[in-house]
Amino acid sequence: MFKPTRPLAAAAVLAALLSLTTVVPTAALAADETASQTKAGWYHKRVDAEFVAKYAVLPKPEDVLIVDSRPTARKYDPGHIPTALNIPDSQFDKLVDLLPKDKGSLLIFYCDGPECMLSHNSAFRAEKLGYSNIRVYADGYPDWLKKGHIAAVSVPYIKKLIDDKAPLTLIDSRPKERKFDKGHIPGAISIPDLQFDKLVDRLPADKAAPLYFYCEGLSCKLSSDSAAKAVKLGYTAVKVVPEGYPAWEKLYGPGPTAEAAAPAAPAIQPGKESGTISLASFERIYKEAPTTIYLIDVREAAEFASGTFKGALNFPINTLEKRIDELPTDKPIVFFCGTSARSGEAHDMAKLYKPSLKTYFLAAETKWSKDGSYRIAEPK
Repeated sequence: MFKPTRPLAAAAVLAALLSLTTVVPTAALAADETASQTKAGWYHKRVDAEFVAKYAVLPKPEDVLIVDSRPTARKYDPGHIPTALNIPDSQFDKLVDLLPKDKGSLLIFYCDGPECMLSHNSAFRAEKLGYSNIRVYADGYPDWLKKGHIAAVSVPYIKKLIDDKAPLTLIDSRPKERKFDKGHIPGAISIPDLQFDKLVDRLPADKAAPLYFYCEGLSCKLSSDSAAKAVKLGYTAVKVVPEGYPAWEKLYGPGPTAEAAAPAAPAIQPGKESGTISLASFERIYKEAPTTIYLIDVREAAEFASGTFKGALNFPINTLEKRIDELPTDKPIVFFCGTSARSGEAHDMAKLYKPSLKTYFLAAETKWSKDGSYRIAEPK
């Protein structure tokens, strides 16, 4: 009977050892690959966008502070993660009092992506101060946008846009009579979140138009709720102003009230045809005091989306009878279409079903561009 010799046994043992060593380098390589994702000088506790999103919500959670370590005017003001506080790393020591007194509070630092060290530097500084629950969102603000999250802007940035007369639609999501009418950011329109679906026609037809939503500060979620609804409708340039009206009032004083904001209404001059507003009267009111009337576009939704008067509401003529009770009652209504066929019909319908309304229609030939510009002329 054949018996294995010692050399053969030794060879078997050697082969077994070699088989084990083929596993060890693989595991070590995987560990090295993971380590290679960490850059020199990075803070050791890091999180992703999903983690940050749990805390970048309104109302702002207690015992959590998201810190934007980037420069203020150049980076933070025009775009940051909602609820984030700006403590530029270069000013960390001067602004350290902005950090929470509770050293156990969760601090999340971020800046401008993997190549940016500002957030890591600030995290180490906070750790030296005794803070024990620190994280860094290393992928930072660019990743936040890439993941499809809504961005925020500061109140000073809104002030700059207003001063520069930049194109924007600023929406106050608070209750109208109880909040907006008593004071709001200049130029804002009132679309209370609870009435968003009914008043959505007040938003611009151009889905690429910049929209900025605000409400009553970091304790108020109405603006973020409305912003999310606007995104679902297809608007692509939606941002929130989390600090909202309280921050505006603190920085720049009380905004206009509904009474102060309402310009004197030029008298409506009737046109030649019964029920019409003269073209000259319409153009004067539209340019000087557009908020003193309601503009109701009675064309189809697709026509409305391709261009209309700024601030107009869309009540397609074939839906008007069913929606007659939705027509506003506190100001005169001017119905319009591309000619005067449908708008005249709308005026007649309003007089028939709701004679208490003060209505006119525009007898003119009008063509609009998507940017809101238009050409208007007397009918031929």
